[in-house]
Amino acid sequence: MKSDLLNALRVMADPTRLRLHALLEHHELSVNEIQEITQMGQSRISTHLAQLQKEGFVQSRREGKRVYYGLSKGEGIQEPMVVELALKAGKSLELYASDSLNLTRIIDRRQDQAKEYFNQVAGRFDRQYGPGRSWQAFGQLLLRMMPALDIADLGSGEGLLAELLALNARSVIAVDNSQHMVDYGTKKAMENGLDNLEFRLGDLVHPPIDDTSRDVVILSQALHHATSPMKAIASAFRILRPGGRLLILDLLKHDFSEAKELYGDHWLGFDSGELMQWLQSAGFAHIDIETVAKEEEPPYFQTVLAAAIRP
Repeated sequence: MKSDLLNALRVMADPTRLRLHALLEHHELSVNEIQEITQMGQSRISTHLAQLQKEGFVQSRREGKRVYYGLSKGEGIQEPMVVELALKAGKSLELYASDSLNLTRIIDRRQDQAKEYFNQVAGRFDRQYGPGRSWQAFGQLLLRMMPALDIADLGSGEGLLAELLALNARSVIAVDNSQHMVDYGTKKAMENGLDNLEFRLGDLVHPPIDDTSRDVVILSQALHHATSPMKAIASAFRILRPGGRLLILDLLKHDFSEAKELYGDHWLGFDSGELMQWLQSAGFAHIDIETVAKEEEPPYFQTVLAAAIRP
């Protein structure tokens, strides 16, 4: 009994296992879900879960093709004192706060069956060729279904997205900090007869747009260029009407440092926990963040989509 207790304490002395133990306190999670919450590698997570299960801290169950892990109950449970101590230690870790935010997001997302179905459909899309079937065509179709809204495209670049949005929007204001981009976008809008599209010179942190004047604000692959992403998000809140929606499409945090020199990036992507904290601090509600795309070639960039509502 004494050697078992000492071994259990040795197992739980590892910070990663403490982190996983605290994460599984109230909810069963799959390895993929844990990976999205913690941004740890899949093999690393599986190795530590196997050790926790071997020592009786964690149990698993299969549901279809997925295996879910949770804290042990009933037979095989560890000494309650050790479990309580491990939970307390896990909650004292610096990453516990961001893990909790990401856990809430994952659990909320489970309730959204429509999104899960979309993910399944998207996964099947490229498996079989179909004449005329493309994401470009689907995108054009979905744009035509969009109601007439007042939209801001912050960090618009040359305005490709702004032009597409203007096809069915009430008005679109595209903001960029390059005079060359603003001039180019303005010229293209005039050539295409898009009277509802206006380009303005400005930055993400202080966009030249009136308070509570937009229904939608979009930051598409722009936030990693901002000097202060948190202030940019706060500015998006400022210009949105109550009930307005913010959409952020950006890179998940990565270690491809060459991006700063190659693309002029200020930030190497963002952690989901960071985005959640900034959105909450700005006052947003109904926040949803998930990884929506993964590149198959080095440096394997991943794209994260964050959506939030101004109450």
